[in-house]
Amino acid sequence: MATPALGTREWLALTGLPGLGPGALAELLARQPQWPDGWLAVLPRRAATELRLWLDHPTRSPLEARVDAALAWAAASDDHHLLHAGHPAWPGLLSEIADPPPLLWAWGDLASLAPPKLAMVGSRRATREGLTNAAGFARELATRGWCVVSGMALGIDAAAHQAALDAGGTSVAVLGCGVDVIYPPRHHRLHVRLRDAGGLLLSEHAPGTPARAGFFPRRNRIVTGLSCGVLVVEAAEQSGSLVSARLAGEQGREVFALPGSLHNPQARGCLRLIREGAVLVREVDDILAELTQWQAPVTPATMRAEAPGRDDDPLLRWLSGTPTPADVLVGLTGLDIAECQRRLLTLELEGLAARVAGGWVRLTAA
Repeated sequence: MATPALGTREWLALTGLPGLGPGALAELLARQPQWPDGWLAVLPRRAATELRLWLDHPTRSPLEARVDAALAWAAASDDHHLLHAGHPAWPGLLSEIADPPPLLWAWGDLASLAPPKLAMVGSRRATREGLTNAAGFARELATRGWCVVSGMALGIDAAAHQAALDAGGTSVAVLGCGVDVIYPPRHHRLHVRLRDAGGLLLSEHAPGTPARAGFFPRRNRIVTGLSCGVLVVEAAEQSGSLVSARLAGEQGREVFALPGSLHNPQARGCLRLIREGAVLVREVDDILAELTQWQAPVTPATMRAEAPGRDDDPLLRWLSGTPTPADVLVGLTGLDIAECQRRLLTLELEGLAARVAGGWVRLTAA
């Protein structure tokens, strides 16, 4: 029998237990414990004691205040969200990594999670050429229906986010602080734009959590875990971007790198990645040729250019190679659930879509 999905309250309680990080929780989840007795049986003693107190006497447990505060934050705005495995908008690719975040705080538009995603990372001290390349690649990826994921750091990250939004596309920023904390401070406008103009801010840390050096390497596993691949635009040999590239490789993601001048210190990390097997990239088509299984949804510009036909079904246009739950499709298309299910079944019978673990995908043949 499959283990019933945990709700938001249960996830909030579990993530507040002492001594339980993402890796430990992932190991326990793999055992499919039933709630709550199965969890009480497999948790370490101290954590089990804390959970039992919350279950039996919630008002006496410090967990209850944490749960209530989180739920109050989520209820304060329509664009505040708490994501976890089992949530309709949970990114299925994240569940494939060794230590997925058990809970994500999200501020912005959850539709940003629907398209296939490519991570773009690089130097905080980028050259003018690096910034130009980051903006150019992000802009074209966005116009082709891809979501650009990065960490909202100075340099390459910020250029990629800005260009994707400028092109009318979507972008997701994964933060090493709470989603309401603006870091670095000079990115106030970018922070506002991501949360209010079709983008999304994500963090595994509760609102109000300040940025800390130790959070950023952990943040990188989410940047790459959300994505089909990672493009390193510009990086020195000791750059943190190479950590992201290593994480992507360990997660089974494609690693891409832009070549640069032998005389540019900020290009040596990329040249090293290429020597070690990363895909050398000259243009966006070099990336998409390696990711043919991830078909991006049709962009508005392409929709206007195409002739009418069965492929113009608005539901089909929100499907890609990334599984999208039916509940998310309902929100994206504005269809009611019955009509959405009817159209999905029709598309499945016509060989244009398929139901897989985690939702629905658009078949490559479509």
